[in-house]
Parts: sequence; structure tokens; C-alpha cells
Amino acid sequence: MRHLFSILLVTILISSCNNSEETNTKPNIIYFLADDLGYGEVGIYGQQKIQTPNMDALAKNGMLFTQHYSGAPVCAPARYMFLTGKHSGHAYIRGNDEWNERGNVWDYAAVAADPSLEGQRPIPNNTITIGHQLQKAGYQTGLFGKWGLGAPESDGIPNLQGFDYFYGYNCQRQAHNLYPPHLWENTKKDILDNDIVPPRTKLDSLADPYDETSYAKYNQKEYAPERIHEKALDFMTKNRDSSFFMYYASPLPHLPLQAPKEFVDKYRKLLGEEEPYIGNKGYFPNRYPRATYAAMIDYLDHQLGELIEKLKELDIYENTIIIVTSDNGPTYTGGVDFEFFESSKPFANGYGRTKGYTYEGGIRVPFIASWPNNIEAGSTSDHISSFYDMMPTICDIAGIEPPENIDGKSFKAELLGKEQQPHEFLYWEFPSYKGQQAVRMGKWKGVRKNIFDGNLDIELYDLENDILEQHNLATQHPDIVKKVEEIMIQEHDPAENERFKIKQLGDK
Repeated sequence: MRHLFSILLVTILISSCNNSEETNTKPNIIYFLADDLGYGEVGIYGQQKIQTPNMDALAKNGMLFTQHYSGAPVCAPARYMFLTGKHSGHAYIRGNDEWNERGNVWDYAAVAADPSLEGQRPIPNNTITIGHQLQKAGYQTGLFGKWGLGAPESDGIPNLQGFDYFYGYNCQRQAHNLYPPHLWENTKKDILDNDIVPPRTKLDSLADPYDETSYAKYNQKEYAPERIHEKALDFMTKNRDSSFFMYYASPLPHLPLQAPKEFVDKYRKLLGEEEPYIGNKGYFPNRYPRATYAAMIDYLDHQLGELIEKLKELDIYENTIIIVTSDNGPTYTGGVDFEFFESSKPFANGYGRTKGYTYEGGIRVPFIASWPNNIEAGSTSDHISSFYDMMPTICDIAGIEPPENIDGKSFKAELLGKEQQPHEFLYWEFPSYKGQQAVRMGKWKGVRKNIFDGNLDIELYDLENDILEQHNLATQHPDIVKKVEEIMIQEHDPAENERFKIKQLGDK
């Protein structure tokens, strides 16, 4: 009898250990999303002037993707498509929507005082996000950084959209100052020791633009990216014994030009003397614009390095997949010298070709994935993928089913070096910047622009031979153009939100 009891006890202990091991071996998932980081602004992708040693090392320890795309060429829709697995022809959010009917939402001081003016139009409460899916699978979910998909006190806040913990900017307009008066911790404001300095604040009329002290009011005490980062590190520490999903949505290097002094000083020495940026388009002036922009990207990379070190310190690095990417292409305004940094190299650079546009420079983004003992170190992938693939891919990694009626396709097999089923095509539409559509189909890229002006002509580019998208081959390949047009018709559903309807495509 005692022998039987011993066998039973051992069996229970083994079963318990197995169950515990099963629970704790679900990989941690970190999705590290930069804001406006260009394809050409990372060392491993060819950047020569800005140092990104941690991103470069991550790529050498993992997989570098050369053909990964954002879901949209601007902020909010790209994030929505990442979270939901839907492309922009089926998405609820298809562009930035500041929910202007509430009042003067661009009055920075008024918004800082009144949460009812803050944030963007909320996503519906029945939205299924990656966060929801992973919560059901037992993950602890945390969002750190910029949200932009639902104002405070609405159904769209992160804590109602799949995230157990949130710290950062609810509102993307408030993120136009990296020394803000407040951030949000879950549903409560965290007041920072910063004065209210509205983003359109110019230099004092008598200030000397060549005197560094003239810019003092733009650099205050509490730097939001640093505060956000501290909370992220703390979240990892608290959840070291359970599986977690961290959506780290950094506000860097999105404008305005603001960075810690030691990082700016580093690039002042490396880049030499430069002219000040006096300020326009609602962004702060800056004495050393090139050095500051480089410093912002360097600081972002530094924070990634600290995350990796923390994972190793907590002894969970081996069981964590880290993904680094950007929400869209680089900007062309606000003091950023995109030509000097060759921000979108090897694609066409500058206004009309980068952020806000569906050409390669606006939507093809860096993408690095590292997962020790799973992803082959130093590997490179030319698999064509998109933000809306992340929902099924992350679900696949977590061992759960994705929701139905999504547009994404898991590329976990590609990550693991196995045979990967390719997309037949990728699709984009963007109801801003005069209206755009785009299709990527193998080597072919179809682009339709200026739709609101009545233009429905499709440009056609062979990306294998024309990465700059300079030679329109539409008249030479009418059969390909016809197929692209069929996809554009097939994949476009009329938007629910009036703001995103494209009447030239038949929307009522």
C-alpha cells in the first residue's frame, strides 16, 4: 500500500512538473515598434552615420527581413492593422483620425487639461486584437509607448483592447512633445515634472538661433521615452515567471527633435558644425537638428540593448522572441535632413515618396526577428510580408488559433527556416494625401495615386529591376495592370467611418 502511494505521489509530482513546464515554456513575445524609422536608418540596412549596434547585433543573432511592409504609410492605421490582422481595405481605421468634432483638439494646453479632447477616435469595443488573443492564452500583456487608437474614457483605451497594463501616450498629438506634461498609466494620468510647452512654440523673438541656451525650454526634466522604458523594464521583471507579450511602441524617432544631451553631444562631435532648425510645421526649433535626429535613433537602439540585457539578467532571453520594426517610412519635415542620412535608401527619398505615400520608401520597413535556438543566427529572408501578418504569426508562435476573417498569413515557418507559403498579393489603400491604393504581387508593384482628383490610372513597377519606382511599365504590361485593378476592386470594402470613404471607388 505504501509502495502504491509512493508511485501515485511520484506520478502527481511528474504531472505537476510537466504542467508547470508547459505553462512556462510559452515564449515571451516583444514587438519593438519604432515610430517613423526609415529602412535606411539602421546600420544593418546600410546606414553609415547613425550607430545602431544593438539592432545590428540582433540581426546577426537572428533573421533580417528585406521585404517587410507596414500596413499603412502613417501611424494609427499601421498600428490598427498590426493589432487586428486586417489590411486597409477591410480595416476600421484607415488613416489618422483626430476626432475633431469634439472641439479644438489641437490646442495642446486645453487637451492637457481636458481628457475629453485628448486621443483619437476609438476603435469599436468588439475589436479583436492580438492582446485579446494572448490574454486568453494566459499571457500577461503590456503596452508601452504610443497608442493612438482610442481616447481616454472611451471604449478604445488599451486596457479595454487586450492589454493588462499600459504606460505611455494615449494620444499621438500629445506625442508631438517628448517632454509632455503627463503620460497615462492604465486609466489614470501620471503627471510629469514638465511645463506645458505647445508643439508650435517658436523661439523667443529676440533669441539668438545660434546660441544653444535659446532652446532650453524645449528640453525639460522628464523625458517621456525614458519614463516609458523604465516601466517596460519593470513589467518584464514582474512577469519573469509567466509568459508575457510586450508591445513596445516607442515614440522615437518621430518628431519633434528632442534627445538626451549626452547622445546629442556624441553626434555633434561625429557630424560637426551645422545650421540650426528654426521650426515649422508645428515642430520645435532645434540648435543641432542632424545631431539630435541621430541621437534619437541611437537612444532608441540603446533602449533596445537595455531590454535585451534585462532579459538575460532575468534568465528569460532564451525563451523570448524579439521583433524590431517601424510603423512606416521616415519623415521629410520638421528639421530632419533625410538626404544627409539617406533615410529611405535604397528607395526614393523625400516628400511624395516616404511617409504618407504607398511607394516603397513609405511602407517598406526594417524588420528584425531574434529567437534563440529557433531562428537561425545571421539568416536573411526575402519573404514578402506585412503588418497584418503579425496577428496570425504571433498566434502561431503562442500555439493558439488566430481569429477568423483576417487578411494576414502566418510566417512562423519562414522564421524557423521551413517551407513558407507566400502571399498571392499584399494590398494597401490610404484615404489621405489625395487618396491612394497599392498592390504588391511578386516582383510587381501597382500604385494608384491622386484618386480624390479623379485619377484611376495605375502605375506599374518591376521592383526586381527598378527599386526606385522610376519606370512606369503600365502600357507594356496591360495584363498585369488588369490583375492589379481586379485586386484593388476585390479587396476594397467601403469604410464604416465617413472620413475614410473613397467615393471615386464607389463608396456611398
